[in-house]
Amino acid sequence: MLFGHNSNVDVGTDVVHVQTEDRGANHAFIDTTVHWKGRVLHRRTNNYLDLLPLDTEKEHALKARLDDQHRAVIEDIRTGALQLTFPAAPTAPPPVQAPVAQKAPRVAPVLKVELTNARSWLAGKHATLQLMLRDAAGSPVAGAETKARVEGGEHPTEFSTLTGEDGRAMLQFEMPKLSGPEVALLIEATHGEAKGHLRFQLRAKPRA
Repeated sequence: MLFGHNSNVDVGTDVVHVQTEDRGANHAFIDTTVHWKGRVLHRRTNNYLDLLPLDTEKEHALKARLDDQHRAVIEDIRTGALQLTFPAAPTAPPPVQAPVAQKAPRVAPVLKVELTNARSWLAGKHATLQLMLRDAAGSPVAGAETKARVEGGEHPTEFSTLTGEDGRAMLQFEMPKLSGPEVALLIEATHGEAKGHLRFQLRAKPRA
């Protein structure tokens, strides 16, 4: 079983997103990343090779470690023990003096987003999104930010992570209570100027 946490933390006038994930027994490490406006400001990684192979008791120990690491990063941010450096806004270019010919609007490159487990991503209230990102040439895209949210949920919540070297990413979360007349799962991906998205219309189960 894979574990994970997502939290938003106020830092002055900014809000950072803290995500902690278990990368699975094949990788055996707990990864915590701090995101701000699509950029990774901090990463903390610890392995759990000493718990392999996992059993029920060791899974409880793994979850406790993951919880502790997530809380520790949030506490370090709030107390200032972890100093985050926010990139400065880009400076405006100098005004162009000479007249220039108008150029055609630049079209942003497209990311191809695939939900590889589209038929099995929801088990009860637990959602597991296995994503694959490719560029226009079909090559995997590493380091792309992927986000998922449920439109029509009672409380708006967004989950995000980065793709690995193989262009794959996984998001896990508990489905929120559905309250809107139209419910949809929206998946968005960005990498530089490239963007891509998927949208799945959902149907809430009728109440007995």
